[in-house]
Amino acid sequence: MGAISGCVDFWGWELTGIVGRVGPGMRQPNKTQPGKQLAAGIPGGAALELRFTRSGQAVVFWVLAAVLAAAAVTLGASAIYRESNPQLPHPAWALVPLALALLAARGAASLTRHAYLILTPIGIEIFPFFRPAAGMRLVLWQEVAAAEVNALGTMLTLHHDAAKTSGIALSLKPIRADRRGFVAQAVIARTHGT
Repeated sequence: MGAISGCVDFWGWELTGIVGRVGPGMRQPNKTQPGKQLAAGIPGGAALELRFTRSGQAVVFWVLAAVLAAAAVTLGASAIYRESNPQLPHPAWALVPLALALLAARGAASLTRHAYLILTPIGIEIFPFFRPAAGMRLVLWQEVAAAEVNALGTMLTLHHDAAKTSGIALSLKPIRADRRGFVAQAVIARTHGT
């Protein structure tokens, strides 16, 4: 369809406007108000996305990366005293925690950067932890009869029928705690039609 025109952090939400090819009769992106980009060729105006990442889970990986990097520095620094104490490990052993620290940092950066939930005008895009591109699930707004959040704000339930007998339960724990209320507010407002 088009290219992503840009992201703006707005009360913890990343708003992304989709802008298609601009031609005769199509709207140009609104340059005066960033984050309120108009979608070219889409009837009804703005096509905004609310993008929520797994930044809550990323904290664990950042801490793990820091601890492993500290272990690598400690093993490398102990090489200074290896001549006086030959029982100290060889400095090459520092490469193991360093490699693991780099993997943990890469995972944390990926969790921080890539989306977990995207709320679009069409529906909710849900990306799993493993192989998110292959396992992405789109739940159309027409499929959602009701939505509710538990008292702790950690579980979002999307009900497919009015009797609430079928649906999808989504954990909100991967999202940072200060952003969970925004997800709940946006989904519940959309399902109630406000």
